[in-house]
Amino acid sequence: MSEFYTLHKDTLEKAIKAKKDRGYWSAYPETPSRKIYGENAAKDGLAAFQAQLNNEFLMDHPNDLGLIGDEKSPYGFDLKISYPAASVDELVKLSKIAGKAWAKISISERAGILLEILKRTNARSFEMAQAVMHTTGQAFAMAFQAGGPHAQDRALEAVAYAYDTMAEIPARASWVKPQGKHDPLNMEKKFRLIPRGVSSVIGCSTFPTWNTYPGMFASLMTGNSVIIKPLSGAILPAAISVKISREVLVEADIDPNVILLGVDSADAPMTKALVQHADVKIIDYTGNTEFGTWIENNAPQAQVYTEKAGLNSIVIESVDNMRAVAGNIAFSLSLYSGQMCTTPQNIFIPKDGIETADGHLSFDDVTKAIAISVEKLLGDPARANGILGAIQNPATYDRAILANGEANVILKSLEPKNEEFEGARMVGPVLIKVDASQSDIYETEKFGPISYMIACDNAEHALELAASGASQHGAITAAVYSQNEAFIEQTEDAFADAGVALSCNLVGNIFVNQSAAFSDYHVSGANPAGNACLSDTAYVANRFRVAASRKLV
Repeated sequence: MSEFYTLHKDTLEKAIKAKKDRGYWSAYPETPSRKIYGENAAKDGLAAFQAQLNNEFLMDHPNDLGLIGDEKSPYGFDLKISYPAASVDELVKLSKIAGKAWAKISISERAGILLEILKRTNARSFEMAQAVMHTTGQAFAMAFQAGGPHAQDRALEAVAYAYDTMAEIPARASWVKPQGKHDPLNMEKKFRLIPRGVSSVIGCSTFPTWNTYPGMFASLMTGNSVIIKPLSGAILPAAISVKISREVLVEADIDPNVILLGVDSADAPMTKALVQHADVKIIDYTGNTEFGTWIENNAPQAQVYTEKAGLNSIVIESVDNMRAVAGNIAFSLSLYSGQMCTTPQNIFIPKDGIETADGHLSFDDVTKAIAISVEKLLGDPARANGILGAIQNPATYDRAILANGEANVILKSLEPKNEEFEGARMVGPVLIKVDASQSDIYETEKFGPISYMIACDNAEHALELAASGASQHGAITAAVYSQNEAFIEQTEDAFADAGVALSCNLVGNIFVNQSAAFSDYHVSGANPAGNACLSDTAYVANRFRVAASRKLV
């Protein structure tokens, strides 16, 4: 095991430094280049994915329930992959047994094993991209980056936080207390890091690696065994991750049941039974607010970490170049068809318009500029395919199409065709004008490509509505456009109070949707959008405890 740590020690040290410096650093290249990943990497990755279709997923894994699988690609075909399935009781029993030995190895040995898992996962990033693409609907380039290297960076970040936090606790200490004229008290103390126990990571359908890896690797690094529970429509990325992990564990002479896959079906879900099991002590959840809140309220035996959803917003007070601003917003609304937890839903604009470097623009001028930018961005089918991807859930598609019939639609959804995948569910953003008084409409999350252009009394009113909506209903991101430094400072204060990450005056190729490992704190845990952050010290520190023993010398 120690050779894995020796092999990856430099990467771990760089990751620890990066999460302290908060500047740009990445361990895993995000460019799907043959020069980086190998001349045949793309072809081999596609072949590996295609070999899984219509077959049993081969993995040495408990399967007292037999084989389960019913995934359908958002691009219009059935995957027909079956996976080894085990009952909740069987999974938890085996996880507990495996966790006992895993908890006893050193933090350096655990770190080495986990970084070896990440190294091998990175080498299969093209295969993972295909798996993510055809379970989530992400376009290939996004699936490669978000499903591969970016997710791997988030995993490494969690390992770095956990390792650094645990390394601060000494294994032994000599305690000598002076007693005046008497001999000093002399004690020897030992400190042992103890994990909470079985950890369950509940995956989401849209980002099955990016949102799964932080909890998975944070729990593993802190000595907990892990059960990965993917949604029934997005199993393959999790299955590949678990298989790679189990192979490395076997090579390290560790019980591979340290990590297990919890597969179920839409007709017979297991998630509630799993998260309420008395022996499940940690739960990581990403998904809709309703079920996340249910877990928070109904799993008292576990430490629960949630990332849910909220009302992400943009406030437009004034701009330098409306065309550049509109283009940036259009891309943010369109990327992955609005199926990102960071996608803006509500755009607050003064009803009397805004000032620009080229003069005054009315409210309608501003909304028209954004609508035109969306149309131009998605006007070329090939470019639209690469930006929109496909809609993961048919209900999300239906909701977007239905929104086209609402009152005051500024832009109806474009529905470009995908020449490669004729059955792809594709739909662009629908933009709807509402008045600030219609809070019953825009203060309800509409997951997917639906955004509201909200006419406010003035910029201060816009900021008040955006910040209060985040405080009450949750938000992960916010953006502001203003040429007024005083207003930007006011906005920073308001969104800091609301616990929301703020982006100011973004144009060009940096977007509010993006969150960078080792630099950005994704979710604050300070509003209803989630109770945890990816990643910070609080995300790892409560996954283990310290047991002490002492004796007189």
